[in-house]
Amino acid sequence: MKRQVSIEEIWDGRFYGPGDMVKIGCGECSGCSDCCRGMGKTIILDPLDIYRLTEGLHMDFQQLIGSHLELNVVDGVILPNLLEAGAEEVCTFLNKEGRCSIHSIRPGVCRLFPMGRYYEGGSFRYFLQVGECQKEPKTKVKLKKWLDTPELSRYEKFVNDWHYFLEAVEHILGDLSNEATAKKINLYILQNFFLQPWSGDFYEEFDRRLTEARRMIGVA
Repeated sequence: MKRQVSIEEIWDGRFYGPGDMVKIGCGECSGCSDCCRGMGKTIILDPLDIYRLTEGLHMDFQQLIGSHLELNVVDGVILPNLLEAGAEEVCTFLNKEGRCSIHSIRPGVCRLFPMGRYYEGGSFRYFLQVGECQKEPKTKVKLKKWLDTPELSRYEKFVNDWHYFLEAVEHILGDLSNEATAKKINLYILQNFFLQPWSGDFYEEFDRRLTEARRMIGVA
């Protein structure tokens, strides 16, 4: 989901790499779960998030829909997001102690927060979203450690490829006047990247599916 603001409004004026120290440490969120509440439909999930959740919870995608996830249209594409329940819009994975019950398999957006990604010229850079996390005091943490993601370089390639694929699909759907064709494309993406179980090495399998999807949809 694209934030409809200028980056100058939400960043600290620097871009960061995985080896950089960033002032985002918050004592492992002890006593705080603000970022797990009131987020609405903004925690959009990607295929790796679904792979982690289905494997870690031993549930398939359809079982997760309605209980922990929901589907919504994001920039023209139907994608899953975390479901928040009740008047306070609380993440369904938040336990009674106010802690994340799926921390080891939490989505990439949760791992990234309060950092963001700025996409430009076919790649992206990390930036700090100012004012997003209110917990103080903050300590400096190496960004790679904060992201807590194995095989980070492969993950970053995946994130980048997925972003620019969705951006291309968004443009294609925006130019379509045939609703049936748009629906067909959306159903194909859901089936190919979310409903169909993953096997073997995720990144290798994703690359194969992405190549096929680009061919089927007509993405360069």
